[in-house]
Amino acid sequence: MPASPPDPAGSREREVRHRAARVEDWIHDLHVRWARWRGQVPTVVPYTGYGSTEWVRVLCRVLLSRPIAEDEPSPRRRRRGEQGIRGWRSFTSAPVGDVPVMIDIAGQRIEVLADRGGVVDTRIPVSLVPGWHQATLTTAGAQPVEAPIQVLPPDASFGIISDVDDTVMVTALPRPFVAFWNTFVLDEHARIPTQGMAVLYDRLVRAHPGVPIIYLSTGAWNVAPTLTRFLSRNLYPPGPLLLTDWGPTHDRWFRSGRAHKEENLRRLAGEFPDIRWLLIGDDGQHDEAIYAEFAAEHPENVAAIAIRTLSTGEAVLAGGRAKADLEGVQAPWVSASDGSTLADRLTGAGIL
Repeated sequence: MPASPPDPAGSREREVRHRAARVEDWIHDLHVRWARWRGQVPTVVPYTGYGSTEWVRVLCRVLLSRPIAEDEPSPRRRRRGEQGIRGWRSFTSAPVGDVPVMIDIAGQRIEVLADRGGVVDTRIPVSLVPGWHQATLTTAGAQPVEAPIQVLPPDASFGIISDVDDTVMVTALPRPFVAFWNTFVLDEHARIPTQGMAVLYDRLVRAHPGVPIIYLSTGAWNVAPTLTRFLSRNLYPPGPLLLTDWGPTHDRWFRSGRAHKEENLRRLAGEFPDIRWLLIGDDGQHDEAIYAEFAAEHPENVAAIAIRTLSTGEAVLAGGRAKADLEGVQAPWVSASDGSTLADRLTGAGIL
């Protein structure tokens, strides 16, 4: 039988995929060797997880960092354990892939492997009562850390999924220089909360006691500790952060932020089919289109959509405004430039 003719398109696809993975692995290998040569050891950075009374989703990342000295003051040791690696060090620290991480929760112990970027994102079957719980995470050579887990009650019927950039926090992430400045230079003290949004979220929590709030963003996992402190400092309700990992995937040089949001929305709809979500975002990127498509596909899972409209200056920095096709969207759709007006319009829609 004659050989099959070459497939130029398929060859190019395999070449791109192979090149991206090989370049990332090469950089990671050099970074890890350099960090270990400097005496750095694995550190588990815990993230907030969520789950039901029958399972939990545990999130963390393994990075190399300087060891905690024996004579380091106990408050600093405790802060390292609770908050992980702070500031720009979270970006310069080498991620450790394919290492075992031990997870202890509710008397159960399970070992999982971190992915190539050092991220652990795993679902564990466990029996828990609704409320907040702690999972203990550790890996060889690392200090144990505690990851908070929010367990939703079986009768939960309402929840909130919120964007972060330009929704709860004023930013201009798409512009490269401003993104660099906000990510590597500013800390949570210098970031600006969006006007009235913390009050809106507080009103939602008061109107719906125990409501789960999930912050879904295209930001990198590196900024999770900073974002968590920002949310707490500005009186936003606590909740899991679902972020992403920058860099190439198996089939492209850069990860798709839009795909990250779409995949997690569909996952949450599958995990909690009885919950109707209030989707909160802004009109500066893809939130409107993403939410509209999700609402059309899963009308039974969307209670309402609230969009913060950017000012003209913010829209310019964000790369313009997005337009969504609202055909097929049955849920109430409200928009305003601040949290107070959004609250009034959500009241009119029967959400508040």
